[in-house]
Amino acid sequence: MTFRKLCFILAGIAILSFAAGPATAADTIKLAYIDPLSGGFANVGDAGQKHFQYMADIINGRGGVLGKKIEIVPFDNKISAKESLIQLKNAIDQGIVFITQGNGSSVAGALIEAINKHNKRNPENPVLYFNYAAVTPAFTEEKCSFWHFRFDAHVDMKIAAITDYIKGRSDIKKIYLINQDYVFGHAVRDAAISMLKEKRPDIEIVGNTLHPLIKVKDFSPYIAKIQASGADAVITGNWGADQSLLVKSGKDSGLDVEWYTFYGGGLGSPAAIGAAGEGRLKQVTEWHNALSTEENQPADEKFYLGYQEKYSDGGRAPYYYGRIRTMMEMFVLALEKAGKAEPTAVAFALEDMQYDTPYGTVTMRGFDHQLIQPLYISTMTKVGTQGVKYDVENTGLGWKTDGRVEAEDTAMPSPCVMKRPKK
Repeated sequence: MTFRKLCFILAGIAILSFAAGPATAADTIKLAYIDPLSGGFANVGDAGQKHFQYMADIINGRGGVLGKKIEIVPFDNKISAKESLIQLKNAIDQGIVFITQGNGSSVAGALIEAINKHNKRNPENPVLYFNYAAVTPAFTEEKCSFWHFRFDAHVDMKIAAITDYIKGRSDIKKIYLINQDYVFGHAVRDAAISMLKEKRPDIEIVGNTLHPLIKVKDFSPYIAKIQASGADAVITGNWGADQSLLVKSGKDSGLDVEWYTFYGGGLGSPAAIGAAGEGRLKQVTEWHNALSTEENQPADEKFYLGYQEKYSDGGRAPYYYGRIRTMMEMFVLALEKAGKAEPTAVAFALEDMQYDTPYGTVTMRGFDHQLIQPLYISTMTKVGTQGVKYDVENTGLGWKTDGRVEAEDTAMPSPCVMKRPKK
């Protein structure tokens, strides 16, 4: 064989290898999951990853979308905005154009800004961000972005639901506010103060505490302040270990209050408070584990039990994020409508999209990219009473609906003025 002929053969192999690589990669539509997988919030990040993987399993079991499988690619951001930007670059360098994140508004704000800059510099290779849990209102208001979609109700929407419920509770006279000391905690505090003043001016706010994010290991000094205040109820946006350690300390100290939370049902909190949470621990969510039986939704019950069997670690980490199911199904519909896995086309397909969940129609509002969905206030209740069938975290307690806010009633005005690319 001549040297010239050998070169032609090697060149042919190289061309075939290059062609095969992208073809293999193109067999999947990748979604980068950027959340904490180590450190103090690792359990929260791990739970989120399992929720996304469960949905990918279901979608792929149906044949995928556009003839391709969905692949969840995890990136550990250690709940750090700086680390998140590094992981965003890693994802982009791997050719991933769809990003999701939820834990930490400081992280979400950094991602929105970085993705805006990337897309401005690289208009032919944009990236799209799906936010499933970072709820600072500004992200769909003054800081709204075409490249960001939020699938969770934001702070003002959730506080509106909580304060509407409290408005009808004449027995609540004193409320204590305790939140994490960063942009999200500040938003919860400010919304609670404003809305309580409007709806129940007779209620006295007897405490307003901010504490460092994920640095407090002993909440007993904070609990002592709540006890001394004479509060009837506590409103908190705490999440992760800051939520579970707070309510556990309250239980251990015999604190006699009702807890009004965003994330009381989040990983670790039900187990931390245990029997002391019965009738006291409340949450505002788009879904909880009693809805399928309360509203006779056997398909949703089957969905929930499927996750419990496969991913809940023996019930210790139950299904929680109903909105991840909604997000993934809407992502599939947007891909199908766009006809391609291209971020700009998918974004336009998502705008004003309506999707029928088991509990009503949700709408991705086109002008600010905020999902409008029903919300529920629920209370931890003993299994076997008041229709509660399933417990959470092996506590013997589950959730019972106290009230529902219809989707259209959760909607809030937004000053968003969004710049859009050309279709």
